[in-house]
Amino acid sequence: MSIPIKDDEIDIVIGALHSDLTTFMNAWRPIFSRFHLIIVKDPDLKEELRIPEGFNLDVYKKPDIDHLVGTSTSIIFSGYSCRYFGYLVSRKKHIVSVDDDCLPAKDNKGFLVDAVAQHITNLTTPATPFFFNTLYDPFTEGADFVRGYPFSLRSGVTCALSCGLWHNLADYDAPTQALKPEERNSRYVDAVLTVPARTLMPISGINVAFNRDAVGPALLPCLRLAGEGKFRWETMEDIWSGMCVKVICDHLGLGVKTGLPYVWRNDRGDAIASLRKEWEGVKMMEDVVPFFQSLRLPPEATTAEDCVVEVANAVKEKLGAKDPMFARTAKALLDWVKLWKSVGVSSYSPGA
Repeated sequence: MSIPIKDDEIDIVIGALHSDLTTFMNAWRPIFSRFHLIIVKDPDLKEELRIPEGFNLDVYKKPDIDHLVGTSTSIIFSGYSCRYFGYLVSRKKHIVSVDDDCLPAKDNKGFLVDAVAQHITNLTTPATPFFFNTLYDPFTEGADFVRGYPFSLRSGVTCALSCGLWHNLADYDAPTQALKPEERNSRYVDAVLTVPARTLMPISGINVAFNRDAVGPALLPCLRLAGEGKFRWETMEDIWSGMCVKVICDHLGLGVKTGLPYVWRNDRGDAIASLRKEWEGVKMMEDVVPFFQSLRLPPEATTAEDCVVEVANAVKEKLGAKDPMFARTAKALLDWVKLWKSVGVSSYSPGA
């Protein structure tokens, strides 16, 4: 990569939903061994974690979460939400988040993909959200701006969020996956592009990186469905988080990239069994998408924390009467900002 990576400015956050991380950690050893790792154990996981030696890491467990967060907040860090606790306690500029059921992918030439290096390249080169470049990311090696691209916009803006993809199990919803049970994503598309301004998108903590200083508080575990489960089809919080952070990036003049890097995602869960649990979220999107499409934040909101507070107020006002879940979400958004500020000044070490 042409962009130098400062290893001491990067945390790798791993939400541990499985107790045996041996295969996962050893597969990632060539890449992860250079960095500090934050592993957050799902507080509902009873078995002890098995982690091979040879890594620089901190492991946070339920007592650590209880100590820092307490029981007076609406934020729940169980299941996939545990990864957000890692975002909370990190002190590094850049965070790369990879789920524990993902392995390194290989590119079209059969070489191992260094997902961390590609994410950092995405984050440390400008994004171009205000005019679409039809040759993908103009800051990628071998590319440039196309004819007609305004020179006044070619300097781009800071990229705050990098959304990677994955091979094998595509990120379909439960109804689509149930209709295509054998379909797998095997294409390696060697491309990165900037998501245009005012365009919404979901994100997934499966394979994502972000500038914590710029947008850390905007990635948040604040929306939980009633009776949601432990599989990706049964949760909506990262989809909600994606729309929150995209609206906030647009408001703050920051960019979002998607595409490379890939990881390999193992199959997990049963789409048909998850249909009923996800259906509530499918219906919810019909209210949520128009809400975020019309949402405009005031110019006084100049930080990610300010923006989250404004989103919370708008959720309460515009969506609160539609479903009690939205009122709970509005409160959770405010609680998250308070947590971010209070934990941000903490010097707590895991196991203390």
